[in-house]
Formats: sequence, C-alpha cells, structure tokens
Amino acid sequence: MILETPRLAILGLGKMGREVDGLAKERGVEVVARLDLAEMRDRSAAKAALGRAQVAVEFTTPDAAVSNIDLCIEAGVPIVVGTTGWYDQLDGVRSRVEKAGGALLFAPNFSLGVALVRALCVRAGQLLRGMEGFDVHISETHHAQKKDAPSGTALLLRDALGEAGRDVPITSVRTGNVPGHHEVAIDSAYETVVVSHDARSRRIFADGALRAALWLRGRRGVFTMDDVLELGAS
Repeated sequence: MILETPRLAILGLGKMGREVDGLAKERGVEVVARLDLAEMRDRSAAKAALGRAQVAVEFTTPDAAVSNIDLCIEAGVPIVVGTTGWYDQLDGVRSRVEKAGGALLFAPNFSLGVALVRALCVRAGQLLRGMEGFDVHISETHHAQKKDAPSGTALLLRDALGEAGRDVPITSVRTGNVPGHHEVAIDSAYETVVVSHDARSRRIFADGALRAALWLRGRRGVFTMDDVLELGAS
C-alpha cells in the first residue's frame, strides 16, 4: 500500500518556522507553502498557497496569530499554533473554528517534557490543597526577543497548580538566547521542592508541533497537546 506524503504549510519563517521546516524534510513531510508575514498580508494569494496543504503550523507574533488562524479557517486548513500572547481572544477564535467546522490545535509549549511537568503540577496542586506552610512560585527565562511575559508555558503551569488554592506568583526574565527555562518551587520554612524544565534546543518544540500537525489532519474542533498525548482533561 502506498501511503500519501503529508503536506504541510508553514506560517512564519523565523527561528521556529525554520526549525519545523528542517525537521519536516527529515521526516518525509512535504512542505508545500512557506508564508512569512509579508506573504500573509495578501490574503487571496496566501489562501491559494494554502490550498495544497493538509495542515498548517504557525509560529509568528501575538499581534498576527489570530489573523493567521482566521486565514486558515477561511482556507479550510487545520492549523497548529505555537504563538502565544493572543489567548485573551481564544473564546472568539474557538467559536469561529467550530462554526466553520475547522480544526485548531494551540499550545504554549510543544515540548513533551513540559507536558510531563504540567502533569506533575496538576498532582502537586491537588496535594497542596490539604497542606499548610507551603508557598509556590514559578520562575521562567527566555531569549530577549520573546514578546510575551509571563510566557504561555508559565501561565500553563500556574493554571495546572490551581487546586493548590493559593496565589502562584511568576517571575519572568528575558535575556540572551535562552530557548526556555521554567522552574516551579514549592517552599516551606525548612525544605524546598523544585520541578524544573530546561529546553536545550528549539528542536523539541518543532518535534512536538510536527507531531501535533500530523495528528490534527482530518479532525474537527479545538484541541491542545493533552489531546495529542492522550493525557485526558485535568
């Protein structure tokens, strides 16, 4: 049996877009469209370019993400979005995706390791609800070019800790070329528990985004990495 070669469009040709492009070639995924911000301003031409794709991966900027999602909705192309900083518009985007019968998968972080840390934070939050004398703090560091602070990943971990029943402050640092460092510290008078994640390469994000894109083909609805990894609602 001859298997069809997956066909991918990449929206955004920055560091992450180029990383996805390179990994797609390694894994036999055909990139049929490469659209940067300038190309996406011409909606008609961009929609035509998206016509051959089975799915799109988007890594651009917070102020462009929603427009790019709408572009893919109009083109009938499922889209995986790695851009953060636009989630205040998620309800409206979700409504438009569902009304159009489209597909969207969004994640603040596509790392499988971060998915593990999030799952640990969910359980830690549950346990901390019944424990006195512990404070929780999140610190995160990213490269100086990252637009949003706190990061979407830090907010994801904060929400995962929600059952702890206490405020979880976040400290954000933007410096150098750090791909990403996140640390959850659970502190008491005499002991500290730390759960941390360090990204050593952007490849981990490209890997997760490409997995998500291949998974999203043929589906309808709005999804997260929990759906891809079958982690269940939490």
